[in-house]
Amino acid sequence: MDLLIASSNPGKVREYQMLLTGLPVNLLSLTDVGLGDMDVEEYADTLEANATIKAHAYAEASGLPALADDTGLFIDALDGRPGVYPARYGGPDLTMPQRRQKVLDELGDIADDQRTARFACVIALGYDGKVRTVRGTCEGRIAREEVEGGSGFGYDAIFIPQGYAMSWSQVPMEEKNRISHRGQAAQLMIPVLQRLIG
Repeated sequence: MDLLIASSNPGKVREYQMLLTGLPVNLLSLTDVGLGDMDVEEYADTLEANATIKAHAYAEASGLPALADDTGLFIDALDGRPGVYPARYGGPDLTMPQRRQKVLDELGDIADDQRTARFACVIALGYDGKVRTVRGTCEGRIAREEVEGGSGFGYDAIFIPQGYAMSWSQVPMEEKNRISHRGQAAQLMIPVLQRLIG
C-alpha cells in the first residue's frame, strides 16, 4: 500500500521507514507526489487538531492514506511552554539555538527536580475522509545547559529523557525510536495501519 508521509523532509521519511518496519507499505514524501509546495496552516491549539488538519488535507489532495504528526514540548515550570508551538517559541526571528537558549534562560537556576518536561507526539492517519489519531509521550527534564555533540534537532540537545544521564541528541537512533514520543505513537498506529491494509 502506498502511504504518504506529510513531509518533504527525507530524514522524516527514513525515520518512519524505521518506525513502521515490517509493514507492507511504500512510503512516499510530499515531493514524491508533487505536493512539496503545498503548505497546510497549523492553526489549532492542540497537537491532535493540528495533526488531524494536516492528515486530512494531504489525504484529500493526494488521494492516498496520509500520515501527519505534530509534536510539542511541555515544560512544567514554564506553565507548559513552549507547548504546541516549539518551532515558533520566542517569535519568528529566533533561530533554533536561540529558542533553546530562551528556554534555558527562562528556567534559570530552578532545581533539577523541578525542571520536569515531556515531549508529546500525535500521529494522525487520514484516509477515505476519516482521520484516526494516536498519542505518545516521553517524560524527562530540561538540562542546565545545551549538550554539545550528538545528533538530533529542535530541543533534543537540552532534553534529558527519564532514566538517562544524556540528552536526546546523544541517545542512539535505534534506541531513541524505541522509547521516543514519536516511536510510542508509531507503535500505536501500526495496528491501525494493519487494519487499513488488511
